[in-house]
Amino acid sequence: MQSAHIQPSTLKGYTEVVKKYIVEPLGDMYMSDVTADDICLAMVAVSKRSESVYNRVNVLFKSIFYSAQYSGIIMDNPAALIKAKGGVPGNKRQPLTDEQAALLLDTMQDLPPYLFIMIGLYSGLRREEILALQWDCVFLDVEVPYISVRRAWHSDHNRPVITRELKTPAAKRDVPIPKILVDVLREEKEKSISDFVIADKDGEPLSCSQFQRVWYYIGARSTKERTIYKYVDGVSIKKKIKPELGSKCKNREHIVYALDFTVTPHQLRHTYITNLIAAGVDPKTVQYLAGHENSRVTMDIYAKAKYNRPVELSGVVNTALNTEKSAVSDDEKNPPKGHPFRGIFLQKTMSNRDRTKMMFKS
Repeated sequence: MQSAHIQPSTLKGYTEVVKKYIVEPLGDMYMSDVTADDICLAMVAVSKRSESVYNRVNVLFKSIFYSAQYSGIIMDNPAALIKAKGGVPGNKRQPLTDEQAALLLDTMQDLPPYLFIMIGLYSGLRREEILALQWDCVFLDVEVPYISVRRAWHSDHNRPVITRELKTPAAKRDVPIPKILVDVLREEKEKSISDFVIADKDGEPLSCSQFQRVWYYIGARSTKERTIYKYVDGVSIKKKIKPELGSKCKNREHIVYALDFTVTPHQLRHTYITNLIAAGVDPKTVQYLAGHENSRVTMDIYAKAKYNRPVELSGVVNTALNTEKSAVSDDEKNPPKGHPFRGIFLQKTMSNRDRTKMMFKS
């Protein structure tokens, strides 16, 4: 029913969630027989999943049964009282530090992910915007080089689909790019055989599995714990290992574990936005460059990046909450009894706590 209003990839995600978390536990029941207890029991398994999965299942349960109620299939909505919050809170990704970004670029130099990382760090484009980027939207020989975001990428049965329908209307934007990215793009354009900035060997946009293989170059060089399988007497034995920083892979010695942190495509964009804020760019400009439709998203990042540094805020806080007594004359410190403004003078020399006590006594 909602397929006319959402992206195919979103619909695919909803379908998978419905099959696994709604149809699987309740699919053999009539909707009129489903009770609130049945739904609560189904949500027990969901509560052990991530917050995002819990929220999605919650919304879908309520939407499905609300629609049934609205259509007269059921009288009451058994999903109405599902708790809004649940699931396992995820670890929020932090932006890369300058040292981490430099190390990532140095490690990925001359490897497939390098161009993607450069575009993400220095233009802040989303993954689907980078993979859909074509050379006709990259303007390098103008006074102010920039990238026009006009297309988006998604995968349909592992086939790349390029569309002009962006995530939101705000995603359509022109992003100025720095010289370091201009130089990399100009060099790449000279040897490119494709209309796409990032393409496979045939000049076609990457499929989902192709992009995963590209991104694997980063994961293979990180010290993140991983599972390996060894065959002993024909039996597969699973073992978890955590590589040491600076060591080499035993099977492939050209791979060095140089990254002691993990990276996601979205983290590159988050780093770009955070760097803009740290440089003093105003929130509305950041919102435009990031392609955020809702200013709340921008302001949430802005608040965390701008107002989460105690050292920088100490001066502001001390000034705002200064409890030192104001400089007043001797006459003001002890005005004569009967003076019409005696109460005001006394309050000026009081602390906030004493002033509050006086107010309550009054």
